[in-house]
Amino acid sequence: MINEEDITHVEMSLLVQGIQRVHGFDFTEYGTASLQRRLAQWLASSSYASFGAALPVLLRDRALCISLVQGVTVNVSDMFRDPFFFKKLREKVIPHLLTYPHAKIWVAGCASGEEVYSLAIVLREEGIGERCRIYATDLNQAVLEQARQGIFPLRNMQQYTRNYQQSGGKAAFSDYYVARYERAIIDPTLARNVVFAAHNLATDSDFSEMQLILCRNVLIYFKLPLKERVLGLFDRCLSAGGFLCLGTKETLDGRDIANRYREVHPRTRIYCKNYGDIAGVRT
Repeated sequence: MINEEDITHVEMSLLVQGIQRVHGFDFTEYGTASLQRRLAQWLASSSYASFGAALPVLLRDRALCISLVQGVTVNVSDMFRDPFFFKKLREKVIPHLLTYPHAKIWVAGCASGEEVYSLAIVLREEGIGERCRIYATDLNQAVLEQARQGIFPLRNMQQYTRNYQQSGGKAAFSDYYVARYERAIIDPTLARNVVFAAHNLATDSDFSEMQLILCRNVLIYFKLPLKERVLGLFDRCLSAGGFLCLGTKETLDGRDIANRYREVHPRTRIYCKNYGDIAGVRT
């Protein structure tokens, strides 16, 4: 006999298929447990008693569907998250970027922009901020707008300051934001060379040639076929000698593109795309 939990899972499956066909948001290759948990959280915060009740409305109301997408997509981050990573980014990647008159960087799954602004600070302090263009993309339009604004809770700045200092920061972190009431407003000049754009890693195509790609703590939410698709997409648009940066729980081990990359320092998940020896990136 089918129980209520089984019915809920069937309704979730129909919902995922429906919003893909009608609205183009494809979650079919997202990790099942994570997706179900986030869908359940969305339903609990909605006025609907079940996914079956919500589905007809979601198919006809794009605004409601977008609210669901915003609940499902992961959009939590910190500035200078994992200071060790940013420290090694300065040491291992920046020297290579310095060899280009202009460099292009893709931050995929940028969420509300904390990593984008962290990277912009590093590039400025290393003297190449004006020579780099950052493409910051995310599926979630609402968090992209937050990223454009560059406004974060002031209560977070203490932790962000510690992260910045541990990552090898060269100034006072407070130089990069203005405190107003309970908000921290990031120096808008940091976004001068940043392009914020909507992009769906599950369905959209790649960009033109990049020298550095960051996609940290995103692939862990994807099933294996989508992971391989996304990594292939990155591989196609990353220049030889360029760098691919993943999250601490992600790896290229066992992936289709693994033989074309090497990790430049243990446990960093900073991978260099092979071609000859590149000065400054040996472990």
